[in-house]
Amino acid sequence: MVAVGFNPRPWTHDPLTFSEKTVLHIMERKYSTRMSELKTKPTTQDVAEYLNGIEPEEKRRDGFTLLEMIQRITGEKPIMWGPSIVGFGVYHYKSERSRQEGDWPLVGFSPRKQSLSLYVLAGSPDQEQLLANLGKHKAGVGCLYVKRLSDIDEAVLATLVESSFRHMKQIHGHEDPR
Repeated sequence: MVAVGFNPRPWTHDPLTFSEKTVLHIMERKYSTRMSELKTKPTTQDVAEYLNGIEPEEKRRDGFTLLEMIQRITGEKPIMWGPSIVGFGVYHYKSERSRQEGDWPLVGFSPRKQSLSLYVLAGSPDQEQLLANLGKHKAGVGCLYVKRLSDIDEAVLATLVESSFRHMKQIHGHEDPR
């Protein structure tokens, strides 16, 4: 069942790298009744509209900078995941420990109140060296927290995003056209 009013092409008429079939598949996927359904799913919310509503101004600018950077690096169209995550690409995961499964962006970010959350820590071979050269940040499991982009070296961040994106595609069986 497709969500009421679902538009599989909410973005412009640019050529798609995130296929309509993938979005529809994610929107229609049914999960086993034994597992709780994931709350964070792709939505039709407009990414630019979401970012334009971010306060303060510095965080909004950082959000648009990340949007441009990650889209340029990945070649993927941005998709809103839930109410506040901007994701690029998608993979399907199945947890061996919790029996939970679902879809998640290959990389993404969320301009949260306290910091920018970047979903880019995938365990790529050069991750530790890049983090050592990044600048002021905190790292969690799979997530990088940055108060503001001016606190870090954006060139190092771009390399980290690219490395994580390639690593995620490799471990999840996606072909990399580069």
